[in-house]
Amino acid sequence: MEQIQLANKSFARILLAHGAGAGSDSEFMQQLANALNHHGVAPILFDFPYMVKAKALQKRRPPDRMPILLKAMTDQAAQLPSDLPLVLAGKSMGGRVATMLLDELGVPGIAYGYPFHPLGKPENLRVEHLQTINQPLLVLQGERDGFGKPEEVAGYSLPTNVEVCWLADGDHSFKPRKASGYSQLEHIEFAAKRSAQFIQEHLC
Repeated sequence: MEQIQLANKSFARILLAHGAGAGSDSEFMQQLANALNHHGVAPILFDFPYMVKAKALQKRRPPDRMPILLKAMTDQAAQLPSDLPLVLAGKSMGGRVATMLLDELGVPGIAYGYPFHPLGKPENLRVEHLQTINQPLLVLQGERDGFGKPEEVAGYSLPTNVEVCWLADGDHSFKPRKASGYSQLEHIEFAAKRSAQFIQEHLC
């Protein structure tokens, strides 16, 4: 478990899980964590068991099965102090894991690039639990995300407590094309600012 050096007084804590292919030390995760910290949200990063092994062996490994991922994130949440309100969040796969724990742990959640379906398989949806979730959820999604584009997500019948915020021309990691006039860092900064606003709306 890693906590970014806090730059200012925090009003909430966010447990931030990584995606399937890159761990907590990836550039995206570190940039997002630092941006969240800048906006008063204390980020806690960790690696799922398979990623810990992959780093130790210096060899890629497939993700653990969902029950192991869920237990790992639950265990991490249980270790955190209760001095600040908690939000569960994650990038891609980590966001999926987080959303599946929100009602159980009774906390809001944020998903950065939610995998609504596998790449190239829009019929294999991963939205059933989102359609019945009770806790507030913010999804920050690039408009060009191959795991769920605006025209697809519009048809998923998500409840009103699930808010999807689109990042202009962004891909699965919020990276836009140069001609868009945006940058990945700008989108990460916007995602962090909107996350802080969402947390204040629902926790503070």
